[in-house]
Amino acid sequence: MSSEVSPLSLEDITIRHIKPEDEAELANVVRSTLKEFGADKPGTVYFDDTTDHLFHVFRQKRSVYFIADNKRKIVGGGGVFPSPGLPDDTCELVKMYLLKEARGIGLGKLLIEKCIAFARESGYKNIYIETMPELKQALKVYEKFDFQYINKPMGNTGHFGCDVWMIKYL
Repeated sequence: MSSEVSPLSLEDITIRHIKPEDEAELANVVRSTLKEFGADKPGTVYFDDTTDHLFHVFRQKRSVYFIADNKRKIVGGGGVFPSPGLPDDTCELVKMYLLKEARGIGLGKLLIEKCIAFARESGYKNIYIETMPELKQALKVYEKFDFQYINKPMGNTGHFGCDVWMIKYL
């Protein structure tokens, strides 16, 4: 008998908005995912204090955070945020993380589609991403959504550990 976890399907997952009681579990998802890929380094959200307070962060106007919930267990999420220093017509796709068991089933695609729809509805014209080469799977997904690589960071996120920047024109 195999000890592998049964694969999830999209039917097992509910997408909902973040709640205050999600903060600790979501911070664990973010940090464990970064650690899994060797991206738990200074200058990333791994060490960012706001990672422990995401419900409060996403109460800001023109922001949203979607939780991927598998029967009361958070398996991932992603959001849109008007990061400091970005032009008013540009938001950032942020905190897009999925636990291992939630990858490869179309969940990342679904979350990104929801984020893009929210950005459009909120009047944004561009979506910016900061990421790292260690997150190769994510880069491939962003490319499929027509995110284009750019040569330098935008805004003032403080995430100097991120050295891959992308933008999508809506």
